[in-house]
Amino acid sequence: MMPNAASDRDLLPALPFDSWKDTLATLHMWTQVVGKVRLKLCPLVNHFWNVTFYLTARGMTTSAMPYPRGTVEVRFDFIDHKLLIETSEGRMVALALKPQSVAEFYKEFMAALADLGVTVKIWTMPCEIPDPTPFEKDYLHAAYDPVAVHKFWRITAWVDQIFREFRAGFLGKVSPVHFFWGSFDLAVTRFSGRRAPERPGADPITREAYSHEVSSAGFWPGGGDIKGPAFYSYAAPEPSGFAGRKIQPAAAFYHPQLKEFLLMYDDVRTAASPKTALMEFLQSTYDAAADTGNWDRKALER
Repeated sequence: MMPNAASDRDLLPALPFDSWKDTLATLHMWTQVVGKVRLKLCPLVNHFWNVTFYLTARGMTTSAMPYPRGTVEVRFDFIDHKLLIETSEGRMVALALKPQSVAEFYKEFMAALADLGVTVKIWTMPCEIPDPTPFEKDYLHAAYDPVAVHKFWRITAWVDQIFREFRAGFLGKVSPVHFFWGSFDLAVTRFSGRRAPERPGADPITREAYSHEVSSAGFWPGGGDIKGPAFYSYAAPEPSGFAGRKIQPAAAFYHPQLKEFLLMYDDVRTAASPKTALMEFLQSTYDAAADTGNWDRKALER
C-alpha cells in the first residue's frame, strides 16, 4: 500500500546537490564498475535493459547474472553500507562501503569476484561523463558520506514505488523501472509501438536506445546546470508542440537545452502531497507526448 501524504513528506529528506557532490561522484563511479560487470556477463536485451540495476529494500541490485558455474548477484546495501557479492554455489563476500578511491574499490571488487570464481574482464573507462579516468587510475574520487547516501537511497526507493504505480496504467511496451548506472538515474519509459526515424551519426548505444518512439520519465540527483535533484520527462523524437504544452504541477518547466520538462525534487518534497505532485508531472508530460505524437491511446492505456 502506498504511503499517505503525511508519511510521504517524512520519507523525503532534503539533499542539496553541493552537500554530497563529492560522494555522488565517487558512488557514480563505483556503480559503473559493478555495472560494467553486468554488461559483460548478461546477454544483450533491447535498449540495453540488460545492464540496469533495480531497487531493493536495502539498496540496489544487479539481479542474478550468469557465469560458467552458475549465477552471481551484486547488491549495494545502503543501510549497513556494504557491497554484497553472492553466488548460486552458496558463497558470499561482503565489502565495506567507505571512503576509498575508485581505483581501490575497483581492485578490491575485482579480486573478490575472482576469489568467488567469477572471471570477468571489463572495459575500465567510465561512460557518459566528461573527461573520464580509467577506474584503475582514479584516485581523485574517494569520498563516501554514508548519511547522504542513505538519504539518496530513501528518496529513490520512494520514487521507485511511484514510478511502478504510474507504469501499471500502460498496456503497451514499457520498460521496467530501472536504474541506469551510466547516467545515474532511475527511469521508466513508455513506447508508442512505432519505430523512430534514424538518427544520423548516432553511436550504437544511442541508436539502440531510441530505435522506437518513447515518452520517458526519470529521477536524477542533479549536475551541470541543474543545481539539485530533479524529475525529468521527455519525448523522443520530440513532436511539434510538445515543449509548449501546459504541464502540472505549476512548478514544472521546460528546459530548452535539455529538451526535457523538469520538476525539481524540492518542489515535490515540500508539496502538500508529494505523491500527487509527482503523479501530476508524470501524467501531464506523458499526455503531452502522446497527444502531440498522435499515439493510439485507446489501445495503449488501461
